Amino acid sequence: MFGLNIVIKIKIILHRMINIIEEEIFLKYSLKELEKLSNLCKGDILKMTSLANSGHPGGSMSSIDLYLSVFNRANIDPEKPFDENRDRTIIGHGHTSPGVYAALGRMNFFDIDEAITGFRHYSSVFEGHVNRGIPAIEWSTGNLGQGLSVGVGMALAAKLTNKNYRVYVLSSDGESPKGQIAEARRTAKKEKLNNLTVLIDYNDIQISGRARDILYVNIAEEYKISGWNVIEVDGHDFNQLNEALIMAENYKLGPTAIIAHTNIGKNVSFMENKPDYHGKALSAAELEKALKELNLENDFEKYVEARKKLNIIDKKETFNSNISYDIDTGTPIIYDSKTDNRSAFGKAIADLAKVNKDKNVIAAVDCDLSPSVKLDDFKKVSPETFVQIGIQEHNAAALAGAMSSCGVLTFFADFGVFGLDEVFNQQRLNDINKAELKTVLTHCGTDVGEDGKTHHAINYLNLARSFYNTKIIVPGDPNQTDRVIRYVAKTKGNFIVVMGRSKIDIIKKEDGEVYFDENYEYSPEKLDILREGGEVTILTYGSMLDVAFKAVEHLKNENILVNLINVSSPIEADFSSVKPLLENKHIMLFEDHNKESGMINEISKYLLKNSINIKSINNYGIDKYSPSGESKDLLQYFGIDKENIVKKIKEKF
Repeated sequence: MFGLNIVIKIKIILHRMINIIEEEIFLKYSLKELEKLSNLCKGDILKMTSLANSGHPGGSMSSIDLYLSVFNRANIDPEKPFDENRDRTIIGHGHTSPGVYAALGRMNFFDIDEAITGFRHYSSVFEGHVNRGIPAIEWSTGNLGQGLSVGVGMALAAKLTNKNYRVYVLSSDGESPKGQIAEARRTAKKEKLNNLTVLIDYNDIQISGRARDILYVNIAEEYKISGWNVIEVDGHDFNQLNEALIMAENYKLGPTAIIAHTNIGKNVSFMENKPDYHGKALSAAELEKALKELNLENDFEKYVEARKKLNIIDKKETFNSNISYDIDTGTPIIYDSKTDNRSAFGKAIADLAKVNKDKNVIAAVDCDLSPSVKLDDFKKVSPETFVQIGIQEHNAAALAGAMSSCGVLTFFADFGVFGLDEVFNQQRLNDINKAELKTVLTHCGTDVGEDGKTHHAINYLNLARSFYNTKIIVPGDPNQTDRVIRYVAKTKGNFIVVMGRSKIDIIKKEDGEVYFDENYEYSPEKLDILREGGEVTILTYGSMLDVAFKAVEHLKNENILVNLINVSSPIEADFSSVKPLLENKHIMLFEDHNKESGMINEISKYLLKNSINIKSINNYGIDKYSPSGESKDLLQYFGIDKENIVKKIKEKF
């Protein structure tokens, strides 16, 4: 039923006769040995899930032969599992972690007893869903539907960096209806990723019953219509699986999908084809019966005792990126006349691509918005690393994060509502996986104006506040934007850089010179004191700095002095550096952002924790969804235009 195409199979046989050493050198175990390992792994799966009294034994047992086949063939060495030229393996259905851990443990990537004993224990790295940093696990997954996008990103990174590694994505039939998978399929075909293979565990079972009854998907046809090479096999036949993997390696026209028809709970009679065992651990009696059917020793008590002795300590980090870039940040561009921050970003990233042409691969990922997010200059300088995804934001965010983890300095530029609000979960996984992604969000706040409330990104600080490994920066003018882009390019970690759409004036010093000049250096903790004097201190950032600056200059002409501080990184800001300008002052916050989820949270925490006495604090910003309108009119509507700022300050005197 699932036999291989006979013509292609003959070609494979002929190829192997000529290059038999080349073909066999990748196999760590014979196919006969894999059959024995498969049986042992099934016992491991059942023991670890019963020990944790949770987990997904059924699907792990249907996927186990896929895992063994891929890990056996992939160029991943247990002695040096993080070699930069290794093949990459992505587990889309991360809940089958027991199968992954069992396969890798039995193939000597780590001690299998540690995986069984520590499975789902909070002191262990062997979490309930696969955890990046464990050898051969390249991405922490579990949110279904993202694995293929990650695989596409890594395969694309291999192409851009001229590396020969292959990427294997293990997926499931249950996640196949998700739209992001369709996005990733289309991108893989467009980019001709013949170094990408996806294996789909088609066991026709998910939590609520038969996959075909819940939402039928003709998986093979969907991949075929997307232009993929498709092979169907018996997912428990190691010969068929190995031949299919060889076929995928030899297919040069694009990516390959291997549809593996499997049986949930394989080889345990009372588990086979039973949805009940998708996410249900066996009882002691069921475990005894299952191990007897598998002809395996029941040494469960050994693991029970070992688990009792696990240290109650924070587990070690499983992953720390070893990626480093020798980035030439170029010569800062100095702007002395009105322009928009997004244009400054576009010129900066184009300049970075130009000066690093022979040193580093810098890529820009776009979702059909290049003229608006100002990537056109970059496209001219580096067309080969300009990645056009089209209107596929979910795929783009996950793909870009994965690219950034493979030695490509990756910028993902999008409108704020699309690049963060819409893809929060994808960005959350980028954060969890400690990617190196540089996200640039344009058209933020109500500065997108006439597009209306569906397009006003007014919660970016609050969303970024949810992350642990991502910093957010909101530069105040084009000159600071230029320096920030060059800073994030040379600095490890995830960054989100936020800006509006409108052209704004250049911030100047008291003597009329550019404030963010060629000597200015950005750091996340730094606050910029732009003006000093008086009993009122304004804290602001981003495009609102332009408005507040004009208000302060207007008041200065009336002999009213105001302290003006630019807080370009509100969440990271070191407010203690400006303590004298906060203590016993009237503090006023102005932001084109949801006023309740913005900077008020950070400054309030600082004042409270440090018992700072102030005269008053008022925060002004967006307090409801905004109508359509010109940006200047919307600022007036919300009472944060220049005239209203002047009025509010005068009320303090």
